[in-house]
Formats: sequence, C-alpha cells, structure tokens
Amino acid sequence: MWCSATPDPRPARPRPPGPGPAGPPDVIRLRDVCRVFPAEPPVHALAHVSLRVRRGDYLAVVGPSGSGKSTLLNILGLLDRPTSGRYELDGIETTTLGDGARTRLRGHRIGFVFQAFHLLPRRTVLENVMIAMIYGGGPRGERRARAEAALAKVGMSHRAGFPPERLSGGERQRVAIARAIVREPSLLLCDEPTGNLDSRNTGLILDLFDDLRDQGHTIVVITHEHEVAKRAHRRVRIVDGVLAEE
Repeated sequence: MWCSATPDPRPARPRPPGPGPAGPPDVIRLRDVCRVFPAEPPVHALAHVSLRVRRGDYLAVVGPSGSGKSTLLNILGLLDRPTSGRYELDGIETTTLGDGARTRLRGHRIGFVFQAFHLLPRRTVLENVMIAMIYGGGPRGERRARAEAALAKVGMSHRAGFPPERLSGGERQRVAIARAIVREPSLLLCDEPTGNLDSRNTGLILDLFDDLRDQGHTIVVITHEHEVAKRAHRRVRIVDGVLAEE
C-alpha cells in the first residue's frame, strides 16, 4: 500500500472498467489516487484508488469506520486534494485547478447531502432551497421558480412556507435534497444521508433516490449501512484505503 507524491515505479495498472465509446460520459474519473496525511508514521488514507462513475449511475461506497470513506468523500467533493493521481469531474482535470476554480466547479457541479441536514432555522423551507442559488445570481423570481420545482420533485411543495423546526427528520432531509439538486448538478454526493432517520423515513429517502436516479441524476452515497448500500445499482467497498468493486 505504497503511496507518495512521486510517480509509482511499478508497472502501470489496467484502467478501471467503464463505458465504451458509445456509453454515457464519465462524471467521476479517479486514476491511481493516493492520499497520504503527514504523521509519524504517515497515514495512507487512500491507496491507488481508481474509479469511474458514469452519468446516471447510482453508486454506494461502503466500508467500516476508519476505512477511508470520509477521505474519499472529501476528494470527490473537491474539499481536499489527492497527494498523487488524477481526478476528473465532468471531464475537467481538477488536481491542477486553483482554489477559486475548484470552489466554482464544486458550486456548479456537485450537490451535497449530509447526515445533519444543515437547514437554516430562521428561514422557510423555500428560502433554504433558494439559498443554494444565491451565489449564481439571476432574478429572484427565477430562483424562486427553480426552488419550487425542486421542492415539487421531492414531494415537499406543501411545506414550502414552514420553518425547518416544524418538519420531521425525513422531511428535513427531503428539503436538503431539494437544495442539493436545485442547480441541477452533475453529481449528487451523499454522506450517510439516512444516519439520523428511523427505518420508515430511511425507506422513503431511498425511494426518493431511486426516483432521482430514474430521472437521470448521478448519485454517490457514502454509507456503512447494508440496507442503504443494497438499494444502489453499483457498490464498491473501501477497506484500509483500498477500493474494490463488489
């Protein structure tokens, strides 16, 4: 499990499986990505990870605590940089971009859904969704219409004027998903999205992910829960920083 910032001296690894020339384009393309955290000894959080995710895929990344899931999430979400290797998002090589360009790319191409809903308590449901578009500009009326359409897509139009405190956990997560998809990102990146939900609401959120995938959204779910992972159409497992397709 050798990683460094210098080229790997071993023979080239075969390319990860992916679509042929006529298949859907890649949204995610990781090539031999390593992430090493300085320590004594160094912590090899990701070890030569290669992964392709096509447009319209629904992928679950599973693994135990400390396996490297959070590090992989941060790399995919452009919140951290790999020590070595390449990461293309929508065909854009991200590892050579400056911080400002990475921030803009993240804002336009990635929608995040977290275990904690991160809704603003003094804003209505509709306002919470509209906030996701505030940095993109555009007329307020247009932003409102897009927020209303996103809420309709997740079945929350009837709660548009409510504050988050009047919603159940499952309803709050639906609003968070609406906020994540309102800008029509290339990738919906979900970190333990059902971790704060009971079994009934977990099922409803997973049903919603099925619907979003059917509508063409590309979804990557980071989870340690078997029931969540088995609903995805593809699963990869990460253990000690090593990724393998199930």
